[in-house]
Amino acid sequence: MGELLKQLQEWIKDRESEHLEFKEAKVRYDFEELTRYCAAIANEGGGKIILGISHKRPRKVVGTSAFNDLERTKAGLIERLHLRVEVDEISHPDGRVLVFNVPSRPLGMAIQFKGAYWMRGGEDLVPMTPDLLKRIFAETGPDFSAEISPKATMADLDTRAIDNFRRRWLRKSENPALENLSTEQLLTDAELILDGNITYAALILFGSRQALGKYLGQAEVIFEYRSSEASIPCQQREEYRLGFFQFMDDIWNKVNLRNEMQHFEDGLFIWDIPTFNEVVVREAILNAVAHRDYRLPGSTFVKQFPRKMEIVSPGGFPPGITPENILWKQMPRNRRIAEVLAKCGLVERSGQGVNRMFEECIKESKPWPSFAGSDDYQVVVTLRGEVQDPQFLRFLEKVGKEKLASFTTMDFLILDLINREEPIPAQLRPRLPHLVDHGVVEKVGRGKGVRHIIARQFYRFLGKKGVYTRKRGLDRETNKMLLFKHIQDNRKEGSRLQELMQVLPACSRGQIQGLLKELEKEGRVHHVGATRGALWFPR
Repeated sequence: MGELLKQLQEWIKDRESEHLEFKEAKVRYDFEELTRYCAAIANEGGGKIILGISHKRPRKVVGTSAFNDLERTKAGLIERLHLRVEVDEISHPDGRVLVFNVPSRPLGMAIQFKGAYWMRGGEDLVPMTPDLLKRIFAETGPDFSAEISPKATMADLDTRAIDNFRRRWLRKSENPALENLSTEQLLTDAELILDGNITYAALILFGSRQALGKYLGQAEVIFEYRSSEASIPCQQREEYRLGFFQFMDDIWNKVNLRNEMQHFEDGLFIWDIPTFNEVVVREAILNAVAHRDYRLPGSTFVKQFPRKMEIVSPGGFPPGITPENILWKQMPRNRRIAEVLAKCGLVERSGQGVNRMFEECIKESKPWPSFAGSDDYQVVVTLRGEVQDPQFLRFLEKVGKEKLASFTTMDFLILDLINREEPIPAQLRPRLPHLVDHGVVEKVGRGKGVRHIIARQFYRFLGKKGVYTRKRGLDRETNKMLLFKHIQDNRKEGSRLQELMQVLPACSRGQIQGLLKELEKEGRVHHVGATRGALWFPR
């Protein structure tokens, strides 16, 4: 737990704020109170609540016995807040510490618990003021899906689609009272009917073909299949101009008809992986339905090819959302639709659907979902089905299901980037200590030259110990020997730093300068000149 312990010491030095809270919780901590603090921290933009730390400064670790079943605790927080709060369990010499990492609320939404939207007020938690809530809800502009369709009536909604919604909401909420509600009351409770009037959200989710044709013709999803990316005419086309709850399973079945299974064998290990993962495809279609701009006239397209799929929806990304930050920021364009889909468990209001898409692609060693081609007028999501590295599947198998269940989307992204030898972006780096402490990743080098590789045990498991040695690089003395040999071989003209960096391409400029200083202290080399123009000679 070395890296996390170091981070903990830094957090302990910080002052409490709306983003950082410490609690002793030596024996237990009330779950309702934890949930309130998580809601408040999320409403303030995200942060941490740390249990097992003394409240008064100078703080120290006192240990906590609270929340022994962390998976159950995390599930409870998701159920109450619709936010995925990750937990790090740190074994400190003075006791167990729990760090709850709370994400920020989605743009345009405040997190509610027990009838109030909580925030920090001095040392206490207080409900948000109406003025502050108004500013938050105004971040996204008006919600088209919550507006009234002036001429629509109950007769325009499909009863089978509503029954499908009722069953799913009943199963998700475990509230038996939903079974006996009238259709009007059910939709009123879901805020799909307002004062007896039908909202556009109700039409989009449950509308009949005739009703959508009259009132909202653009609420249509078109499925197309082409046998090759070069093919202009499609081999199959299906137009779904009806409420989403009437066709959401049928469109997946269309995709699955031509969902080739990819077969891999490696010794005793056998995998059969579908080209298109059901979770990923369903999430991509759900996102298109929930977040497209229904004020624009175009249809949503689902275009399937043998190894690729494109989901194209009208309207660019919501304000503040880009392909670069889509994993870290969420903002539902059609909040009423997103809330209804969350009620029946189809999506999480916190926007975790995109996270799930990335996680599932990484678990199957497929390329990440791409948003290339998106602009101010459309969002394009491209899913590629090729399994890139079957060995990575074995690596994940060795990590184990239990450990993987505790990993965040950030953890999976880091593992995939390390496996592909790509740099780790700044917003992911805070999770590296977690992976190091779990023995999945190793830290190599010092200072600015630090890098991370997959841990030795997994290369041994894969029978690729030589690859591990190559990726880790040579030890310090061997590196010094190689530098010294190059300097000896070029004793007449001398060796510049630039060419010495070519001798050890895995080392940074700073690391090589450090090795040269050691050789100089040992009396084996000396330099003539200063800075980058210096020449190195053997003594």
